[in-house]
Amino acid sequence: MSETIIVIPCYNEAERLSVEQFKTFCDRHADINFLFVNDGSEDRTLEILQELAQINPDRFSALDLQPNRGKAEAVRAGVLAAFDRSPVYIGYWDADLATPLQEIPNFIDLLARNPQYELLFGARVKLLGRSVQRSAARHYLGRIFATVASMVLSLAIYDTQCGAKLFRATPPLKALFAEPFITSWVFDVEIIARLIRSRHGQDMPQAESVICEVPLQEWNDIPGSKVKPYDFLKAMVEMMRIYWSYLRN
Repeated sequence: MSETIIVIPCYNEAERLSVEQFKTFCDRHADINFLFVNDGSEDRTLEILQELAQINPDRFSALDLQPNRGKAEAVRAGVLAAFDRSPVYIGYWDADLATPLQEIPNFIDLLARNPQYELLFGARVKLLGRSVQRSAARHYLGRIFATVASMVLSLAIYDTQCGAKLFRATPPLKALFAEPFITSWVFDVEIIARLIRSRHGQDMPQAESVICEVPLQEWNDIPGSKVKPYDFLKAMVEMMRIYWSYLRN
């Protein structure tokens, strides 16, 4: 049984995927494995992932989705496949490693020391002593988005969209991934909305007490992002879909 499985969604990442960083990290952390999900890539991504899995099948595995289904479905498929292996923790991380792999052990340690937390969300907060490099445009659009997300969820959350998440591999959290997401860009917000809805009126810890945001030590705005400025408008439309589908009483 692997203690932790990290899902890495990949779409046309042949030029950006740092295979050596993954290999070096796994050499140093025996209880952390990676499940790469090829989301219908049109370049050599699948070939690279299969080669990586062949080199060390105990630590790396590749799941191929055809045709392209989008990041939300790639993450969902990877998470459900990870649950089948009965790990203690499951997470998902962006393939470009804007959040360095070295943050993963910090997340694991935080969950291990704090049994009240069920989900950890990385937060890109530019504080003294931390290296968070983000363009001004993405930062300010992110703050607007986060404000809307907080209003929709009625939850004081700072950063829903950072591509670094880790959670306990428990049946209640698996249930959050059981059905396809209705959104493609803001499925992270949809996960929270599903959590809120699933516990509404239940004698269970509520979202505000089981989610913990973790200020990252380092985050870098990597060139080649597939997110474009007009996607901000799509995200806002999807936020409204989340509200009407999950949270409107």
